[in-house]
Amino acid sequence: MASRASNFCIDAHDPYAQAMWWADVLEDFTLPTGEWANEPGEEECGLDGPDDRFLLFLKVPEPKTVKNRMHLCLRPTDRSRDQEVERVLGLGATLVDDRRDGEKGWAVLADPEGNEFCVLRRYEPSS
Repeated sequence: MASRASNFCIDAHDPYAQAMWWADVLEDFTLPTGEWANEPGEEECGLDGPDDRFLLFLKVPEPKTVKNRMHLCLRPTDRSRDQEVERVLGLGATLVDDRRDGEKGWAVLADPEGNEFCVLRRYEPSS
C-alpha cells in the first residue's frame, strides 16, 4: 500500500492574493466556487486541481526568510519554456536563477511572496 499526494500547502502572508496569482499561472488548477470560493482576508485559500488534488495557501505571520526546501516545477503546454518564463514574469514573478542553456535547463522564478518555482521545457506527451 502507498500514499497519494492530496494537496500541497504553501505558507502565505496573503492567501487570497496568492491563490488569485497562481490561478493566472496554472492552467490545470482553477478557483473553487460555491461554499469553497476564496474571499479576501481568509486564513486559507486554494485552487482545485486535477484528480481531486489542490493547492492550499495558508496564512502565516512570519515572512519568507530562506530558500524553499520544496517547490513546484512547471512545464508549459502551449508555448516554449522561454515564452512561459516571459509570460509569468509579466504576471509579477521575479527571476531568481537562470539555469537555461539553449534547449536544456530551467529558470528559477519566485512568486509575488518570494516562493521559488521552476519553469522547465515544454511538456511533450510520451505517447
